[in-house]
Amino acid sequence: MPPPHTALSDHRAAPAALAPRAAWAMLLALVSGFALSQAFRTVAAILATGLQADFGLTPQALGVFAAAFAFAFGALQLVMGIAIDLHGVRRTLLCVFPLAIAGASLSALAPSYGVVLLGQVLIGAGCAPAFLVCTVFIARHFAGERFALVSGVAMGIGGLGMLFTGSPLAWVVAAAGWRTGFGVLAVLSALAWCVVFWRVREPPQALPAGVARESVADAVRGFAALFWMPHTWGILVLALMTYAAFLALRGLWLGPLLIERHGFSLVASGHVALLVSLVSLFGPAWFGRRDPGPARRRQWLTGYTLVLALLFVLMALSRQPWLDVSAAIAVGVLSGYMVLQYSDVRSAYPAALTGRAMALFTMAMFLGVACMQWITGVAASWATAQGLEPFRAVMLTIATLLTAGALGFRLLPAPPAAQSPGPGQHSA
Repeated sequence: MPPPHTALSDHRAAPAALAPRAAWAMLLALVSGFALSQAFRTVAAILATGLQADFGLTPQALGVFAAAFAFAFGALQLVMGIAIDLHGVRRTLLCVFPLAIAGASLSALAPSYGVVLLGQVLIGAGCAPAFLVCTVFIARHFAGERFALVSGVAMGIGGLGMLFTGSPLAWVVAAAGWRTGFGVLAVLSALAWCVVFWRVREPPQALPAGVARESVADAVRGFAALFWMPHTWGILVLALMTYAAFLALRGLWLGPLLIERHGFSLVASGHVALLVSLVSLFGPAWFGRRDPGPARRRQWLTGYTLVLALLFVLMALSRQPWLDVSAAIAVGVLSGYMVLQYSDVRSAYPAALTGRAMALFTMAMFLGVACMQWITGVAASWATAQGLEPFRAVMLTIATLLTAGALGFRLLPAPPAAQSPGPGQHSA
């Protein structure tokens, strides 16, 4: 009896080929949703001061606020993978993304910290398919050898959302308050939903003769099978740490660090956040173009993760504003190497498991974001209670976690030889 088929997990099932221009137009429409997801996950760095003033938040409570988005986002990745499997890229995003619009609207009107926290959970849930639909679309409609490059370009364009949460959002918040910031994001999210509704028309997956579509139970069992593969654990350990480190800095602690440690104004800290976001746009495409291939890629991932850890140690020990700003910008530049993790996942599994492996990797990545933001909040609160500078504790905690991730990735079993892409890939 032939195995059940799933459009997401088996790229050998060939959708009708898209013309290159049409594929790029649809991808850019999907990336608009990803850009709003990027904006939502980095608002805390700019909104932190206003939230603390209005609701009297401790550093730990601020960490929980930032982590709520990432936890909801990460926890739903496997569900989103199955939904894309069964219902497609377009329908999944159009059905789920309105939760982000509702969450942003609720946050703008929130009378208390608890309601803002609920808004963050709704936003995280609504954004859950935002990048996964992009990676699945790229895997289906672009040639396999271009996966790292096109993914890097998509990540770079999607990073424009982070630009909004730099100086532009800082100006909005300084002029009209943090609630207005959430209101503007709600409107932009509604516009992104309309763009996807208008532009994305993915052709249906063609099932091979005699092959049945996979059930939800089959899909869940397929995800569980990944945990029996020894190399999955090293991939997940690194996934928990890398993007989490970047987002803990850019999305949560950068603004408070510059304002409280060095006396920057909100708008001035927004300028730095804008610059960090701007340089981070170009890294994914640059690293994607220079992907060294499976043999050396894992060495690159380990080495760059350790360099990233050293930058956080430098920020922990720094007392000079120019040094903190320079290190933050260096983190933004270096963050582009993380796109190679997607290529590593793609080459570590056979074609029949690629889609669900991507979903599991993305889930680990954002659960790592949630955990790191919560842990760094605890570290900051502990340091404050001990009469120590909280940002030193935060940066050393991030550096320690990055080092642990690099060591786990290096010492745990590596994947077998890279799997070749399935023949159902289409070039665009």
